[in-house]
Order: sequence, then C-alpha cells, then structure tokens
Amino acid sequence: MVEHLDVADHAGVSVLDRLPMRDEDGQIRPEFIEEITRRIKAADAGFLRAVVAELHEADLGDLIGALGPEDRVRLVELAGADFDFSALNEVDESVREEILEELEPETVAEGVRELESDDAVELLETLDEEEQEEILEKLPPSERDTLERSLLYPENSAGRRMQSDFIAAPLGWTVGQAIDYMRETPDLPERFYEIYAVDADRHWLGAIPLDRLLRSRPPVPLAELIDEDRRRVSVLDDQEEVARLFGKYNLVAAPVVDTENRLVGVITIDDVVDVIEEEADEDLKALGGVTRHEELSDNVWTVARGRFNWLLVNLATAFLASSVLGLFEGQLQQMVALAVLAPIVASQGGNAATQTMTVAVRALATRELGPANALRVILRESLVGLVNGVAFAVITGVAAIAWFRIPGLGLVIGLAIICNLVAGALGGILIPMVLERVRADPAVASGTFVTTVTDVVGFFAFLGIATLWFGLK
Repeated sequence: MVEHLDVADHAGVSVLDRLPMRDEDGQIRPEFIEEITRRIKAADAGFLRAVVAELHEADLGDLIGALGPEDRVRLVELAGADFDFSALNEVDESVREEILEELEPETVAEGVRELESDDAVELLETLDEEEQEEILEKLPPSERDTLERSLLYPENSAGRRMQSDFIAAPLGWTVGQAIDYMRETPDLPERFYEIYAVDADRHWLGAIPLDRLLRSRPPVPLAELIDEDRRRVSVLDDQEEVARLFGKYNLVAAPVVDTENRLVGVITIDDVVDVIEEEADEDLKALGGVTRHEELSDNVWTVARGRFNWLLVNLATAFLASSVLGLFEGQLQQMVALAVLAPIVASQGGNAATQTMTVAVRALATRELGPANALRVILRESLVGLVNGVAFAVITGVAAIAWFRIPGLGLVIGLAIICNLVAGALGGILIPMVLERVRADPAVASGTFVTTVTDVVGFFAFLGIATLWFGLK
C-alpha cells in the first residue's frame, strides 16, 4: 500500500527520504511511480515541485521515461520553473520529441534559457527547423544567436558538442587580475578547469590550468603560465575523434577553435563520456542490423520499419547460400547425412567469423588497426582460425562417425570445418577493412557479408569434399 505524503506535514524532511525512488538494486520502485502518477492526476503541483527539485537530472529522466505519455507532459507543466530541462536529454529521443511537441514554445524557451549551451543544442537538434525557429524566436537575441551558430555546425561535430561559455583572458593580465575577474563576474560557467588566453580578436593563444594559476603569486603575468602546446579541437572535428583525443592525452577539457583559430567554445569530459556511450551504443546496434535511432520507447511500426531493410538484405544473401545447396541436390538425395550436417559447418564458420569481425570492427573504430599492423593481424586471425578449425574438426568428425556410422564422413566434415573456420577468420578481418577503406561503416555492413561468406564456403567445401570422397553424382 502506498503511503500518501503531504509536503506541508513534513516540512524540512526530504520527500525522497519519506518515499525513496529506487530499491536496493537501483531500480525505480513501482510505489514511487504510482504515487507520482496519482499526484499528477490530482494536479498536486506543490508535491511534484518538491520531488523534482530534489532529483538529479539523470534520475528525473528515468522518472519521465517510466511515466505514461500524457503524464510526462503534465509533470513538466506542473513542476513549472523547478523542472530541469536537461533531464530531457536523459530520455529516449522519441520521448523527448513527444514532450517538446506538446509543450508551448514559451515553456520550452524558458527551460532552454536555464541550460548550458551544449545541453540546449542537444535538446533542440532533435526538432525540425520550423520547431527550432519557433522556440528560438522566444529567446533574447544574444542567446538565440549563440544557439543558432551551434546548430549550423555538422551533426556529431565538436561545434555541436561544445559549450559556448568559457573564461578567456588577455595575455597581458596577471594572476591577480584573472582571479579578481573570476570572483567578480556572476555569469561564469558552472564548471571549468582552465582559462584561455586570447588576443584582441579572440584568437586562441594558449591555456592556463587552474591548478597552475592558483599556485602562482598574484603579480605573476599569465604569459609565464601559458601552455601554448595545449591540445585543441576544431569546430568541424568529428565527435568520435574528439573522444579519442581525450582518451589518448588524458584531457578533462579542450578548447574549440573555428577555421580561423578563434576561440569559440570548450568541450569538457562530461560531454565526451556522453559521446563514448552514444558511439558504443550505435556500433552495437549496427552490428545487429539495428538503426542507431531505435529506442525501447519506439512503437511496433517504427521498430519493424527500421529493421526491415537489413532483414531484406539478409534474405537475399540467404538465397545466395541456399543456391549452393541447389548445386548438390543429387548428392543430398543420395546421402541424407550431408543435409543434416551441412548447417553445422556453416554455423561454426559463422560464429568464428563473428568473433573475428567484432575484434576487427572495434580495432578499426579505435584506430588500433591500420596499414602498419594489418598484415600481422590478418596472419594472426588466420592461424587462430586454423588452430580452432583443427580442434573442432576432431570433435565434429568423431561425433559424425558415432552418429551415422560412416567412417569417411568424419574426415569430410573435419576438412570442411577447417576450411570454413579459416575462411571465416579471413572474412571477419578483411571485410571490415575493405569497408573501412571505401568509407563505409564496417559495423553496419560487415555482419551480412561475413555470414554470406561462411555460409557459401561452408556448404561448398562440405558438399564438394563429400562429392569427391564418396564419388557421388
């Protein structure tokens, strides 16, 4: 039974202490959702504002995702100014679009004004241009111009990910002047790790980490502390390349410059963590032939339509593999055991190829695999395929003989498995490399082609060797 709470009766006591959101496993408690839903139906704005004010944006996003479509919008409306719009960046894209489309543009504009520029851009970029313009028109000119410039940069670029709020100082300042400026300026970024030196035209000159700044005496000129070799990124750099730069050089922040080396923003580690999660999620979905936009909140028609194209390609390649069986129709009729065992050969090759392909796609994505070590990796994977092929040839051969009591059948299936595991290893490494070379996404297309290779080679090797060994016609 849910305990009905009254905020007024428990003044000074946290609502979440009285009604915990999560259980011991970190899952949202059904009782919590029931109580929030009841309060939404009752239009209890006071209670909802108290709850929303206590929740972290990530927890608020989880709460929104757990509510029904109508309740989500009502929660935002009833929470009013206490609702943190950054929570909408924590929900599925389809859920975010539904909420934004139902809210008044004025309400969205007020929420956007409270966000950091990178969060505001992330929120707006899911909308079409007409809806974006309708919301941007409600913002003050300076804020609107900043967001419009960011939205003009390519999708998945550093320009879309950066914050436009940063601290820039003239190179002629001293440490004392810089510290006084930061103390006296009210609208500094919420978090920052370094300040940047610029000239009169805002051209980037270098970075000064906060730890170095705070350890120096006030009269010391900033010019003595500047790091001119500080890693920086361009607004046009792909976000995945930026994430790789952060990982390689252990960065927590990086300045962003335009094509004329003017400082226009900064990317911080929290943005990069989001990029890493998104890219990993996208690659994982692509390996399974699922579109990167598919979410658990999508309806049946959206999911089915998104998966249809790759299933159609798989069907075409399946017919290609089956056509190999058609070449040996007579042999299959003479020896039923061949029809029973042929899928085993193809399946083992497919599984081995998937293992190799997974390693190859990841290595290509992280730039660990390139021309310098390609030959060594190809040779290694081929030998792995050969070693495992021999091992499984023995296992499968013994099993086939015991099953069908045909001595020669064990040798035939053993040789076929060796051939197919070696072919699978080569296909698993070479196909992603070729796709990368022609600028196609290896994660998206590799699976279908690799499976086709192992099916065709597996069927052809097994049935071809059987035809030669048993003299079938």
